[in-house]
Amino acid sequence: MANKQRGFVEVQLDKKRTLRYTLNALAELEDRLGVSVSELTNVPMGMKQIRTFLWAGLLHEAPDITEQEVGNLVDFENMEYVSQKITEAFTKSAKNSKGPTGQN
Repeated sequence: MANKQRGFVEVQLDKKRTLRYTLNALAELEDRLGVSVSELTNVPMGMKQIRTFLWAGLLHEAPDITEQEVGNLVDFENMEYVSQKITEAFTKSAKNSKGPTGQN
């Protein structure tokens, strides 16, 4: 079972996987989407953005996975489900993050 306290969220794709937005994932999102982490929640969510968010959330368990491979795991049947899981994981990660002093 995913650890919701640490921002882990299970998602069923080709197999059971776990989304998690680590510092590395957030840095990759900043690079790929061209915005700072504080602006990520304001990014319009088109197909490429959904794919990029899903890809970044899977990097902690599959560091060599490509965005193209991730894109092949999603179609019209599961797109809404996957989008909800991305939102859930990203929200949990942001909510549970602590600053350098341990304060929110």
